[in-house]
Amino acid sequence: MNQLRYFVPQQLEKVTRAVEMAEELISNYYKLSSSQLRRLNYDVKTLADLSPEEIVSGHFAQIVKYKSKRKDVLRETEAEDFYKICLQDHSILTALEMHPDLEFLGFLLYIVCHELIHVVRFRRFLQQFDASAAEKMAEEQRVHAKTHEILSNLSIDGIAGVLNFYENWRNPPHQVEQP
Repeated sequence: MNQLRYFVPQQLEKVTRAVEMAEELISNYYKLSSSQLRRLNYDVKTLADLSPEEIVSGHFAQIVKYKSKRKDVLRETEAEDFYKICLQDHSILTALEMHPDLEFLGFLLYIVCHELIHVVRFRRFLQQFDASAAEKMAEEQRVHAKTHEILSNLSIDGIAGVLNFYENWRNPPHQVEQP
């Protein structure tokens, strides 16, 4: 595993900005009201707020699915899915060092948009959370294509470099080389 390194306060401010921007972009794209966005039942956390089992190597983020229910509810069937988007600071920082042409804000915006699209697709039953490896790979390709579609018309510094970084994810699944 990469040495665990954490975002510094200045970077955390940009993470917050990227999350706000991603929520607005995804909300607009999927035509979600603010209450519908809240009902997606998710949160975005950085490494400092992750438990050991939520920390992975080799990925910039992962989604962990939990069940949440009110304390006054006894039946498990009334529990709702809760999705935690776990940003992997150490992997993101390593990628930024290895690819100095990537801008921090644009890179984080791509990552958060990508993960939010997954959440929308899970909540709308367009994709199962627990899927086969082949289906997960196909879903990654679909979500990368959708992320590219949403971000390609933005005029944000460095977004073109980020879109180029993920270009091969729009290839057929057997041709995809992970960055």
